Formats: sequence, structure tokens, C-alpha cells
Amino acid sequence: MIEGSRLARAMPSIRTLFATRIYEASLADEPGFAALLGDLMDACAMLAAQDKAGRAWCKANAYGGYTSYASLDDLPTRATVFAVLKRRLDRHAAAFGEALAFDLGPRGRLKLDSLWVSALKPGAAHSGHIHPHSVLSGTIYVATPPGAGGLRLEDPRLPLMMAAPPRRFDAKQDARHFVTLAPAPGAVFIWESWLRHEVLANRAKRERISLSFNYGWSA
Repeated sequence: MIEGSRLARAMPSIRTLFATRIYEASLADEPGFAALLGDLMDACAMLAAQDKAGRAWCKANAYGGYTSYASLDDLPTRATVFAVLKRRLDRHAAAFGEALAFDLGPRGRLKLDSLWVSALKPGAAHSGHIHPHSVLSGTIYVATPPGAGGLRLEDPRLPLMMAAPPRRFDAKQDARHFVTLAPAPGAVFIWESWLRHEVLANRAKRERISLSFNYGWSA
């Protein structure tokens, strides 16, 4: 009995440290989602039609579709639906910050500092990048026709692995170097802004429409 107890205590174990956490939620389960989605579709189409500076930027930078990223920084004041969306995203960002054990200070909070539309045409993609100067970043999906490109996340340790062997094809998700999240209308994904990510090519026959956002730390 004593020897068995000693053996049990001596068994090796594996713990998970320095995990990369991803927040997932869906507005599709909330009351009034269909009306909200329709209003978001209309508002995104309005911006794409009226934002001449944004369209010019997209053309100059060979962006495969339309984005308001470089032209508009006041979406919540331009249309009521964006203000409604902001309030919902605020709750999700606060919940994720709490789960990450952020110490924001006695009066600190996570504050939305940018919100922009991205409408990717068929065949378009968005290469790997991070969001400097932000704390949390994320995306909510508006239109995801069949074949719409997924959100691919990269293991932040990848540049440090040097001679590490590749992972097996059947590796569990938390052991892979890349994980792709499938988009769906109303889906919300949030991650820490230092996490490198990309949008895979849109294989759909119609535009893939989403709204992306950043939260900063207001101390």
C-alpha cells in the first residue's frame, strides 16, 4: 500500500503554461439579432457606397474589396446600429478582460478605440498581421456565404521554435502551430492584440463582410 502511494506520487505530469486564450461568443443567440444583422448589412453597404476616401485607399493599396479602416474612425456616431453594436461588444471585451485577469486599476477600463468594416470580394484575403498599440482585438461577422475565408491564428511562439519538429496532422488543437476559426453571422472572436492572425482567401461567390475592432486600456 505504501509502495503504491509512492508510485502514484512519482508519476510524471504535464501542465499547460502561458496559454493563448481566445474568446468566442455569438450575438445570434440574443433577442432581435435578425433585425440587428439587417441593420448592420445596410450600414456597411451605406459606408461602402459613400466613403470615397476609403474606396480610394483600397484602390491605392490593392485591397480586395472595401474597408473603412484608413478613412473612418467614428462609426458608432455615424449610424445607430454601430452604437448598439459597440455596447454589446463592450460587454464581451470586459468579460474577456476579467477572464484574462487584467489589472486595469481602480478606475481603469477597456475602451473601444477603433471599429471598421471589411468587405472582402471573392478571392481576396488579408495577410498575417498584429494590432500594435491595442490590448484586445476582434471581429464580428455580418455576411459569411459558403466558402467565406476563415480566421487563422498563429502560435505566437512559432518564431522561437528553431529546430522543433512539425506537429502531426492529427495533433490536438492546442498543440498546432495554426488554428482556423470558421466565421458565421453574429459570431464574435476576441484575442489579445499581439496575436498574429490572418484572413484566408474568400472562396465564396459573394462578399465576406465583417466588422473588426480594437480595445485599448483607459487607466
